[in-house]
Amino acid sequence: MAEKLTKSDIEKIQKEIEHRKLEVRPKLIAAVKEARAHGDLSENFEYKAAKREKNQNESRISYLERMIKTAIIVSEASADGKVSMNNRVTLYYPDDDFTEEIKIVTSIRGNSREGKISPESPLGAAIFGHAAGETVKVPTPDSGSYDVTIQSIDQSANDDDDSIRGF
Repeated sequence: MAEKLTKSDIEKIQKEIEHRKLEVRPKLIAAVKEARAHGDLSENFEYKAAKREKNQNESRISYLERMIKTAIIVSEASADGKVSMNNRVTLYYPDDDFTEEIKIVTSIRGNSREGKISPESPLGAAIFGHAAGETVKVPTPDSGSYDVTIQSIDQSANDDDDSIRGF
């Protein structure tokens, strides 16, 4: 499935690919060569560890390149007065009398523990495109739902501090 990414996400991914190819890869290749020089490869833990780290780097490069190739570019522009990409949104949960601030981000930057929610998530999908003051139903996996009220939308946020997720 193609990822929905912003132009900024693509730039961050390209930076990581460049860093991994030009800086990380040569160091890992050198580490593998050095470990190989220590003799018997069947019992050489340093060689196996260096080889595993080199393979993980190559796998990450391939994953990121494939992500760019198949990406669907989405706009970073905020819809006037509506929840959209890179907005900070204050939500009120009436059933729990609880308020929470989240940020709407692409799935590659999503991290629910940090309050970064993707529009593909149930909560993100429910509030995306709605205005402050609206109450929406958020579906749950057990076929139920809960209400959430959008208290405010800060459209001045950007993604400068957001990093892309590892795997």
